[in-house]
Amino acid sequence: MSFQESHRSSDEEEALYSQCRAAYLAVYRSSLTNITSKQQLCRVLQQAGRNPSLATLNKYWTPRTSKLNFDDFFEILRCEKETEETELMRAFKKMDVNGDGYVTHSDLEKALTTRGEKMTTEEVNTIFSLADINKDGKLNYAEFCRLLLSTAEQCQVAALEKLEADAKLKIQNFGSQSYSPPKSSVSSSSAAAAAAQVAATHPQPPETSDTTGRKGTTHTEFVFYVIKKIHPIEWHHSYVKGCFFLEDDGSIGSLQYQLHVPQPTSVYLTIQPLSLSHRPDKCSPWTTVDTALFVMSAGETKEDSALVHFTESKDKEKYVWKGELNSGTYYLLPFTSGCRLKKRSKKSLSDKPVELVYRTDTGELDLTRELREALSDIFEVIDLDGNGLLSLEEYNFFELRTSGEKCDKDAWAVCKENFDMRKNQLTRQGFIELNLMEATEKNGDPADLWLTLEAMGYNRMLELVEACPFQIDVHCEGTQLSLQPLSMDSGPKLLNQTLQKSITARTGAKALRGQENVFIYTFRGEHRISSLIANKTNQKVTVHVNNEQSRNCSSSRGMNVFAVEVPARSKMVCQHVLPINDKQDWTYNCVETILTCT
Repeated sequence: MSFQESHRSSDEEEALYSQCRAAYLAVYRSSLTNITSKQQLCRVLQQAGRNPSLATLNKYWTPRTSKLNFDDFFEILRCEKETEETELMRAFKKMDVNGDGYVTHSDLEKALTTRGEKMTTEEVNTIFSLADINKDGKLNYAEFCRLLLSTAEQCQVAALEKLEADAKLKIQNFGSQSYSPPKSSVSSSSAAAAAAQVAATHPQPPETSDTTGRKGTTHTEFVFYVIKKIHPIEWHHSYVKGCFFLEDDGSIGSLQYQLHVPQPTSVYLTIQPLSLSHRPDKCSPWTTVDTALFVMSAGETKEDSALVHFTESKDKEKYVWKGELNSGTYYLLPFTSGCRLKKRSKKSLSDKPVELVYRTDTGELDLTRELREALSDIFEVIDLDGNGLLSLEEYNFFELRTSGEKCDKDAWAVCKENFDMRKNQLTRQGFIELNLMEATEKNGDPADLWLTLEAMGYNRMLELVEACPFQIDVHCEGTQLSLQPLSMDSGPKLLNQTLQKSITARTGAKALRGQENVFIYTFRGEHRISSLIANKTNQKVTVHVNNEQSRNCSSSRGMNVFAVEVPARSKMVCQHVLPINDKQDWTYNCVETILTCT
């Protein structure tokens, strides 16, 4: 071998090794972390610019494989060539029946839904709607192939730049190999590289609206969506429902949830208000209520739980968090600020309540149509797993909310004998029949029905005004998770502690004028501002809060000027602030001053 050939071979080997290091650390925090699944192998290969088929993955991840280390991955990368434009073009040309450089929607659908790793028609429609920039029903596949490859290259560049910028990573030893920096680096638009890095490190599952044609979807998001669909990483989806309830004292309560993750994985988590409207053209009024979800690692006791993250990003009504979770058990704590879910003034006595029961022509009692619709909506809310049936556990969440008591197994057996059930679970019809029986036992007196309805957030006009149903979705990469509702006595306390941690961890303390041991923390998120007062004195302090200089702002306190009493040696959330109109600019200008210190 000549000196030039040897030198070129050495340069190529060095570049490949740098690429391998960068790709590995773009997916894992440490080189000592092993690849533990076929899905993880697929992901790190994609990060290195490869586009492995299932056949390729099966070659390296056999039924006997339990893990691969960094050295194993480097050897795989030696064998697997990067995807070339000619290879992609050859695949598309087979679909280009006219030879004009375009693929029609029908040709693409036929190929992707009937051959190889098949897609659904809906998935093909999603891809085509994003790729068909001119909306002429045709896909310019040469441009698409260039976009696909340039995005893969940007991912590699971003990973290399991250490696170069992080001194700790540069001194790591990988496997049996030691690090030597590449002799040259590839330049790239930092914005494009950052976007590619985000898309590669946190790929979005296909069910999210980020990848279904919303305005503003980037080419990077689209390309990685297509990569996943052609060579899919398996995403598991679980969801659960719940509801925020306004209590008599103005506080807001809800169920909390336990998430069990069996192995380290990428997670895409959302929470959003749940519309119950019977008309598709009409949204439920509470869909503008803000929501959030705090992720806590579960300790031996509730006090040992630690804040992992919370939903900060927003996509329309969804609040989103994307990240990595280690194996273990977590608490999911739903939260709403109270800026948009507030106590409303009572209807005047002259307003006639909606009728709940009536007598038929035969003299029998029956429920009115309005009540049946309300009960159907309540069923929808308490059917936490969305399977169209109420288990005893789900029904008891309802019973605890409305009566403070639980239904035991004997009483549930009686329900099974008298009302419509399937698989030992109450149907929607059975739930309505149960309420009809209770009304009949009271000889049509609606008093108990009203107590139930009001506990579930309804007013006397059967409007849901003091509750906000919501839905939590968890997408998990490569592993099946468990998501269960909890009813914890310590729930409100745990949520308050978590909220306080989320504020103090994100901002510095500012001492209030005139009192060096009383501090204000102000968390300024993109969609919510929250403030907290920390009193480190041995005396109770009263703090005067003035929001009058703020513009387009709504406070959870319901007023612009108020006072907050903070006990000695304690912390207290002062207020949450949201824009009144999301489409307009909002300015937060709050002045806090000490009134008394006793």
